[in-house]
Amino acid sequence: MQSTPASHLEPRLGPRPLRDAAPGPCRRPRGHRCFPAPLAAFALLAAVLAALIAVGVPPAEAQTAVGEGNTVPIPTVTINMGESGDPDRIATVINVMFILTVLALAPSLLIMLTSFVRIVVIFGFMRQAMGTQQTPPNQVLVSLALFMTFYIMIPVWKDIEARAFKPFMANEITQRQAFERALVPVREFMFLQTREKDIALFMVIAGEDKPLNKDEVPTTSLIPAFMISELKTAFTIGFLLYMPFLVIDMVVASVLLSMGMMMLPPVMISLPFKLMLFVLVDGWNLLVGSIVKSFGDVNSFIRAMGASP
Repeated sequence: MQSTPASHLEPRLGPRPLRDAAPGPCRRPRGHRCFPAPLAAFALLAAVLAALIAVGVPPAEAQTAVGEGNTVPIPTVTINMGESGDPDRIATVINVMFILTVLALAPSLLIMLTSFVRIVVIFGFMRQAMGTQQTPPNQVLVSLALFMTFYIMIPVWKDIEARAFKPFMANEITQRQAFERALVPVREFMFLQTREKDIALFMVIAGEDKPLNKDEVPTTSLIPAFMISELKTAFTIGFLLYMPFLVIDMVVASVLLSMGMMMLPPVMISLPFKLMLFVLVDGWNLLVGSIVKSFGDVNSFIRAMGASP
């Protein structure tokens, strides 16, 4: 075996020539990763901040703003249960507590005593019948239902303002009288939308006698009867909404089956036709108009009651 001359090894074993100053690829042993300088600096800064927060050292700006002898006033709220000899002050406190209680129950009252239930259920049926999954989203449908509820209930709320709110703020009536007067237009609205059969159901369950007029029907029986009547009306309208879209689904499924396309989902083909039909007939206009008309002429009904008690 011939040995390699030493002259051939010297260039390989000798020192490598210097390269240019231009940065080249990072050469590290296998298993190590190279990070750019900005990323490494950012990681180091994040580690220092995390250590300061863990130790509890405040930043330099905070130390400068709140130094020795400098205090930042923080507002506080206190509630004292003390005695007072002023009846007006006690009445004011009771009114504030009553208003806070009403605000806490406002979402439930909005759902139970207004037209919100019928509207939002109909919108849900409409979206399912079209097969658009989450379009329009729940936030859009609930917001539209809320504004439609405000629009429908404006005559009732105006009557409540004239009957109860303004006399109460003018100290002409007591709090109990204001509550009783405010309940009158709400009860009339619920009677307008509630079926007698549903009222009789809850009257029998509660063990009440047969009422001779509306005044003898307790509010505790009227509210659940109103809600189930709203649900029944909403389901009826939802069934009518389903019918045209169901016909489109059946026609598309029959055509695909006759063409031998059994593996193609009919919903994929029928969805564009549903959207086209809904847009051509101006579906939103018809749907919203029908919902509002289903409540009757609330404005004329409340006006016939009279703005004064």
